[in-house]
Amino acid sequence: METLRLLGKFAAGLERLLEARDAAALDAEWERLDLGRAGWEALAVARRPNTEALEPALSEVDRLLLAVLERSRAFLDPHVVTFRVPELERWQHAAAAALVGARWGVAGLRTVIGDLRAPLGRRYFAFLALAERHPQGGGTWELFAKYLETPGAHHAFVAAAVEAARYYPGHADTLLALFARIRDDQMLRRFLGPKILESLYVLGDPAALPLYRDLLVAGHTDRDPDRCEVTRALVAVRRLTGRVVASSKYPSAGEPEVQRALDVAERRFDAARDQLIPVVVI
Repeated sequence: METLRLLGKFAAGLERLLEARDAAALDAEWERLDLGRAGWEALAVARRPNTEALEPALSEVDRLLLAVLERSRAFLDPHVVTFRVPELERWQHAAAAALVGARWGVAGLRTVIGDLRAPLGRRYFAFLALAERHPQGGGTWELFAKYLETPGAHHAFVAAAVEAARYYPGHADTLLALFARIRDDQMLRRFLGPKILESLYVLGDPAALPLYRDLLVAGHTDRDPDRCEVTRALVAVRRLTGRVVASSKYPSAGEPEVQRALDVAERRFDAARDQLIPVVVI
């Protein structure tokens, strides 16, 4: 199983860190193994549904992360303490949340989320794992909606709830209301806007057409299609209506290069429709 291979590779890398004789050796080994990529790849697949068979591997990764954390803190090296320890802490919270999901499923994840005494990072990764599983019924949508509808809710939980909303048809209005609320806050719009538009795109609800048409002339533009509100709106309008219309980015809607650009963007959007991206919890 590919997931077990990724977890095994990550565990082997953590064991190598435990063998490091000093902070410099630990940092060098971290870079050589490309551990940052290996860690997040392994933990991303581990928080998905149907992971019961991963419990032993996740338990081992969790144990190793706690051991590496203890050793890294003991070095008292400024670089390790500033950069490596926070990453290890995030991994440990993610691994612990994934282990809860493997052992106790949705009920276990909801227990962690509701425990206000638990570390914020632990609760966040449990919340993200619940979003990955997106169970129907049981008040789960209501839990996500609470974060979407509450001004000032923690940014990381709101982002995960926005991404989870794509799995709950009939609630596009909640995402549209959130976009309207953050529209004039440029920092929140830059952070949440692409996620909101991505989930609206996946939902494919015609209720979003007025917003798309507005963004065609007033949306933010970017070379990256994932962050370009105009491109996202153009692709969504074409999918919902079958038409390519003029926009601030592409005034000549009928040009072949516009069609090609939208085709490329649409393939990219469709490929990412089931990817939930974690954020750094501050």
